[in-house]
Amino acid sequence: MNNIKNIIFDLGNVLTDIDYNKTIEAFEKLGIENFKSRFSPLKMDDLFENLETGKISDADFYDSIKKISDTPLSNSQIENAWNALFLNFRTESLPFLEKMSVSHNLYLLSNTNSIHLTKFKEIFTRDTGKPSLDSYFIKTYYSNLIGLRKPDTEAYAFVLQDAKLAAQETLFIDDLVTNIEGAKQLGIQTHHLLRGEKVELLNIYQ
Repeated sequence: MNNIKNIIFDLGNVLTDIDYNKTIEAFEKLGIENFKSRFSPLKMDDLFENLETGKISDADFYDSIKKISDTPLSNSQIENAWNALFLNFRTESLPFLEKMSVSHNLYLLSNTNSIHLTKFKEIFTRDTGKPSLDSYFIKTYYSNLIGLRKPDTEAYAFVLQDAKLAAQETLFIDDLVTNIEGAKQLGIQTHHLLRGEKVELLNIYQ
C-alpha cells in the first residue's frame, strides 16, 4: 500500500460488532419463517434494499413486515428484532482513529438505514460516553442518506467525487468481499478485514 492519504472505513464488523443471525433468529421467533432467504449480508430482498437506500420510510418497512408475518406484530417488536444484530462498539479502535486522523483523511461509508442508525448511535454513546462517531471523520456517508449502496460502484464514485479524493490515494476497508470488489473496480486500494482482525492492529497504513 503506497501513497495512502485517505481511508474509508466500513462500519459493521469493522468498527462495531454485528451478527446478522441475531436478527434472522429474532424474526423467525416472531413467526416469519425462512427469514434468512430474505435477508443476509450478501443478498437482500428489495424491501431491505429500499430501506437502506432511503426509498421507503420506516413506517413503510414496518407495514411490509407485518404483511409477511403470520402473526400480528407491533412496530416495537419489529424494531427490536431488526436491531437485534447489534452487539458492541469496538471502543479500542477510537484511539487509533484519533491517531490516524492526524496523518490521513478519514471517512465512513456504511450500508444502513434510519432504524439501525438510531440504534447504533445509542449503542455508541452507551459504550463510549461520547455523543457521536461522526466526529472522528471528515465526513460520513450512510446509504439511506446518499441513496446509494455498496457494492454498487456508484456508491464509491459518489464518495470519491463528493470528498474530492483520488482513488489511487484512497484505502477502503470492509468486512465483505463483495464490497471490496466494488471498490476495486474504481481503482481504490482495499483491505478485506477478516474475522478476528482489528483495524488498529493492521500494518497497512504506512
